Amino acid sequence: MKHKQIIKKMTLVDKVALCSGANFWRTKLMEKYDIPSIMLCDGPHGLRKQEVDGDIFNINESKQATCFPAACATGSSWDRDLVKEIGRAIAKEALQEEISVLLGPGINIKRNPLCGRNFEYFSEDPYVTGELATAFIQGVEELGVGTSLKHFAANSQENNRYSSNSIIDERTLREIYLYGFEKAVKNGKPSTVMCAYNKLNGTYCSDNNYLLRKILRDDWGYEGVIITDWGAMNNRIKAFEAGTDLEMPGGSSYFDNEIIKAVKCGKLSEKLVDETVERLLALIFRSYYNRNRKYSYNKQEHHLLARKAATNSAILLKNDEKILPLHKSQKIALIGNFAKTIRYQGSGSSHINPTKLTNVYEVFQGEGIDYTYYEGYKENGETDDILLREAMEGAMQCDKVIVFAGLTKQLESEGFDRETLSMPNGHNRLIQEVSKTNSNIVVVLMGGAVITMPWLEEVKAVLHMYLPGQAGGEAIVDLLYGAVNPSGKLSETYPLSYIDVPSAGFYEKGGKQAQYREGIYVGYRYYDRAGINVSFPFGFGLSYTTFEYSDIKIDMDKEEIKVSILLKNIGEVAGAEVVQLYISDLQKGVHRPEKELKGFSKIYLEAGEYKRITFYLEKRSFAFYDVESKDWQIQKGDYDILIAASSRDIRLRKRITLEGTITPAEQVHLKGTWYEHLCGKPEKEEFDKLLGWKINEQKSITRKNYTTEHSIMDMQGSYFFRIIYLLIRKYIKKKSGIIDNSDPTLKMILSSSTEVPIKNLSMLSGGKLQRNIAEGLIQIANGRYIEGIKNLLKRKN
Repeated sequence: MKHKQIIKKMTLVDKVALCSGANFWRTKLMEKYDIPSIMLCDGPHGLRKQEVDGDIFNINESKQATCFPAACATGSSWDRDLVKEIGRAIAKEALQEEISVLLGPGINIKRNPLCGRNFEYFSEDPYVTGELATAFIQGVEELGVGTSLKHFAANSQENNRYSSNSIIDERTLREIYLYGFEKAVKNGKPSTVMCAYNKLNGTYCSDNNYLLRKILRDDWGYEGVIITDWGAMNNRIKAFEAGTDLEMPGGSSYFDNEIIKAVKCGKLSEKLVDETVERLLALIFRSYYNRNRKYSYNKQEHHLLARKAATNSAILLKNDEKILPLHKSQKIALIGNFAKTIRYQGSGSSHINPTKLTNVYEVFQGEGIDYTYYEGYKENGETDDILLREAMEGAMQCDKVIVFAGLTKQLESEGFDRETLSMPNGHNRLIQEVSKTNSNIVVVLMGGAVITMPWLEEVKAVLHMYLPGQAGGEAIVDLLYGAVNPSGKLSETYPLSYIDVPSAGFYEKGGKQAQYREGIYVGYRYYDRAGINVSFPFGFGLSYTTFEYSDIKIDMDKEEIKVSILLKNIGEVAGAEVVQLYISDLQKGVHRPEKELKGFSKIYLEAGEYKRITFYLEKRSFAFYDVESKDWQIQKGDYDILIAASSRDIRLRKRITLEGTITPAEQVHLKGTWYEHLCGKPEKEEFDKLLGWKINEQKSITRKNYTTEHSIMDMQGSYFFRIIYLLIRKYIKKKSGIIDNSDPTLKMILSSSTEVPIKNLSMLSGGKLQRNIAEGLIQIANGRYIEGIKNLLKRKN
């Protein structure tokens, strides 16, 4: 009621103004209405609070905060309680820094392993994604800090992310790309949802009435605030109609005048503006008062939590002859630059300034371990004969060899996609050469995404840390020497080669038209049904102990199905196991994966201990999205309940029969297509059949038809914009102080400045690029020089 009274007092101009930020991080302060300003902050893996209002150039300058493991790591923990605990810790730090909304978690599906931002996401599987996102949101929001579930939706690539068009059939959209969001929205109840930059089936997400109002608000009942990704607003009038509330960043007032005109002439209902303002006021007042609760967190306690998270998320991929855990009496060759310069986090908007940072080299010194260090390769991943020879000679003189390798910061980041699944050549060469001189090789991997391992057969053990956060050095030593038993499992499949990836061949060549041709067959859903050999399957991870699965029981009633099993630790040390439950639909009416994950539980057991684990399945667990009825349906018939240690390690199986609500006929229009047999790659014509409509070819961008919808990179056909590109690159280097062209931060800032539509660049600049200047530049590029110059000379509009 209070909010409605404030709205009645507000002028239209002020209501519209409140719907965009004050600057890069804050909402507008309106003292005459007693409306406070709140601050939003990056932070899926820790707080990135900039000391000043900030901009894109200061991306690595922020206050110290605990850097927890990235989502690629915590996604491998499969540990809801751990992820919730991390969320709660970050919320405490947010309270101390008077932050109202934390911009996370990021939960986009790892559709393709080349996506440069995969390190920020949990999984290729929507069930794991939704469960862990829910846990994180609950942990943060319990303390009164808001979250922002992102990026909604189908934002699974970085190349052309500002204007790419994700083309997806309705069933795939619902089952794969929206399912995790749906679980997190309904069960986690985030304060805000952040819409993505990209288009979805031809409509920008910020304008997408079907996505935001029909699905998010009407179908899922979401009542919170929808904010844009920074600079993602496309058409503010359509955005109001779709239910988008807050445009970020602020400072440009780019759309304000046209919104006011639209309301006054009846093109836009003022009621929609009022609804948006009411949602914003609810968020602002609630989070402002929570924010003002003084709080101080214990840095050491949070560092220890980061250490715990890193150990619980690590995956033991190989351990031949039980070479691990190591013994402190052994002489160790410590090889690889990462042992000293640890790769502990990703680049971009999630970059954290840690309160403390540990590496293995320093921890070894403190532990009194007998070791010798060899650099092996330079920080950029390159090596030479001298570095290789030193490492090889050192390895010959030691009992065991630990080689640190993975992905350097130059290879993955927000803002651009990877070009290959390979590690740097220097890392691969180092492992291959050292393995010739000592057979007792342990490889410790660090990096945020899938890699190929051409040396896998030549080493005895592989411990995968992903990006382990600020306590990674201590965590690695804990794991190598058995103080902690590895318990992580892969939340994404590791293919043998890129050509095996279902979206390979069109993902990396998609340009601005991202065709999701593989449909529902993402990750293990494809590999397992197609029978493709992989390096490591989804859900895989070894332990220093052994677990026995037995005694599956199923109880069925009308509302839910209860599945329980007995798990026993039959090894000699304590450890944790991730028990996975998959469902296999044995009917032939609708094309479906061989199996789909519908439950998991992480259980810690002492040696010799056993526990009964119970899963509860809803009817929705067995359903597929039926496009014709526009609802979730169940096929009548038999289903297998599979209890597994990975998607390819089924330990127990039991069959049940369901009545179902539908017995669909064979999908005739897909008969004989790739979706029936999964051989080769899906062709465009087959994808058209899946979509139910024909995709138009991408139109080439030519001079004379440039608009503010186009980016500087789009307009490189114009000599004028080629000059502008060079000037911007020079300016960015000077402003950021970065001169290395391979630096990921430089590449991200450059892509954010030159790949974004010109109108969005005006927003990202906080109004520094005025609307008349943007339009004038376009007119000049189109050869309309006089009009363009007149626009450039206009006063600020």
